[in-house]
Amino acid sequence: MSKGITIYKGKVAYLDRSDVDTDQIMPKQFLKRVERTGFGQFVFYEWRYLKNGEPNPDFELNQFPGATILVTGPNFGCGSSREHAVWGLKEYGFKVIIAPSFGDIFYFNSVENMILPCIVEMENVKVLMQKTKERKEYYLTVDLPNQKIYDDEGLVVDFKIDQESKDKLIKGWDSIDLVLKFEDKIKEYELRRPSFFPSTKMGSLTGYDKK
Repeated sequence: MSKGITIYKGKVAYLDRSDVDTDQIMPKQFLKRVERTGFGQFVFYEWRYLKNGEPNPDFELNQFPGATILVTGPNFGCGSSREHAVWGLKEYGFKVIIAPSFGDIFYFNSVENMILPCIVEMENVKVLMQKTKERKEYYLTVDLPNQKIYDDEGLVVDFKIDQESKDKLIKGWDSIDLVLKFEDKIKEYELRRPSFFPSTKMGSLTGYDKK
């Protein structure tokens, strides 16, 4: 169980692009790693660096060091289901991603990894991007229980999130934690489960207990 999210304030970066897919977020050549860590350095690699390895000064995110909230365009995280994209974004430092829509699998991978995906109307996303461009040091506060985003200048924006994901993020649960809520009922079921049913014991090759 991780520490949950309720109210979070952070520096904003913007990525004014639509249909950013998981291959652009985490290019395929970095998927050979077996660890779940070390991916932050490869996020947006093709856009983030020049051919000589130096940071690309024209890439949006390089203009906002230390940002932990990303405002971006529709259908963010579309494409393949690679969870490495979310691992990389989390290690880079992002805790909240604001967009008009997300790739379905990316959305739920984000929740599983304690990144808050906020679905915001496109017109409000444009306002947040413009403010970020103009100020360079722009901060937003995200209130998950009330589903509000606001700045220090009086702007208040609503966002959408499904109830199960909201509960998991507030309580710091992943899917395993959610299942363990019913541990007593699971144990009760196992005690009542007929012995002739297929075995779930480790080492059973056929799915049935050896007699």
